[in-house]
Amino acid sequence: MEKILDRFLRYVSVDTQSDPGSETQPSSRKQLDLLKMLKDELTAMGIKADLDEYGYVMASIPSNCGKDVPPVGFIAHVDTSPDASGADIRPQIIKDYDGKDILLDKESGLSLKVSDFPELAGYRGQTIITTDGTTLLGADDKAGVAEIMDAAQYIMEHPEFKHGEIKIGFTPDEEIGRGVVKFDVAKFGARYAYTMDGGAIGELEYENFNAAAATVHIQGRNIHPGYAKGKMRNAILIGMELNSLLPVEQRPEFTEGYDGFFHIISFNGTVEEAEFSYIIRDHDMELYEKKKKVMQQCVDFINTKYGEGTATLKVKHQYYNMRKEVEPHSHIIDKAVKAMEMEGIKPRIQPIRGGTDGANLSFMGLPCPNIFAGGHNFHGKLEYVPLESMEKASRVIVNIISLFAE
Repeated sequence: MEKILDRFLRYVSVDTQSDPGSETQPSSRKQLDLLKMLKDELTAMGIKADLDEYGYVMASIPSNCGKDVPPVGFIAHVDTSPDASGADIRPQIIKDYDGKDILLDKESGLSLKVSDFPELAGYRGQTIITTDGTTLLGADDKAGVAEIMDAAQYIMEHPEFKHGEIKIGFTPDEEIGRGVVKFDVAKFGARYAYTMDGGAIGELEYENFNAAAATVHIQGRNIHPGYAKGKMRNAILIGMELNSLLPVEQRPEFTEGYDGFFHIISFNGTVEEAEFSYIIRDHDMELYEKKKKVMQQCVDFINTKYGEGTATLKVKHQYYNMRKEVEPHSHIIDKAVKAMEMEGIKPRIQPIRGGTDGANLSFMGLPCPNIFAGGHNFHGKLEYVPLESMEKASRVIVNIISLFAE
């Protein structure tokens, strides 16, 4: 049986960064390189699998338990975040981690410091997989992909293991909020599912943010700086002024738990015009709607001060909090809890400070909580994942399947 580490390293070697500026599905053709690989690997295991025109891999393992068991699915996304390069990833493998700082890149001095990330110390003695300090790692969510594939291989190589019908799904474009836009739930065929897309070992989530993306365009007026008095309107400065109107305490770096936030993720501009991009998040629907109104009020203020049309706001909804869709099916949470406890893992049920494909799938009729994949510090050069967390996650998948078949 192939080791999960070998799978993971193979998957992260494929550049699958999604492209928010693209209108295609998948947003980047290179995602299909890994999706085709996964389809072929599943087929080689003896599992019926297909890859459709939208970049969805769907596979099915027939029941062998002779009982009326609801089909259960496991889903992970193959794309990596646009926030950092996903090309030419060179992982570092630190065996028997000593609990001290980990140097990632000698040239820049970038390190994983225990003082900054105290949770590192909890993985002393384990095998830690890190970046080389120049790219992200891709554990979000190729750790989840590897865990599902590892569990599938175990099941196919152990025919004595009794289970109901198992569904496997791999999706593109989760990182840009379009992961399941064209996902055919009926074709997938699961009654319940789990995304393997959480963070540290033990995480179990069935609440997530309500989410929107906001773009503010600032139209300035460029005049030669020697003759600019009373005439120039610097779009960069006006955009900075607008950003300063948003509540500082509601930035991601000052929030936790159920706190929502405004997060500026990019800006690009000149004196003539500029564009500022944000994401807006809140677990509470009323506060979520209020945040969108606050953003509009800031734009209105700028237009009142500098003239109508100076600032233009576009808000695009991304996903809703899945709690109300999952809670009526609490037994799927209970099974995940027990599956973790069977591996000696203490479950930590908490709200997701982000989103997963499962949020949209839950509103599409497929209740889909989220289980840890094991990684930390997603979307950046400080990303890492303990090997033992991935191994445990694979066992949790197998345990959930066995619990459904009881």
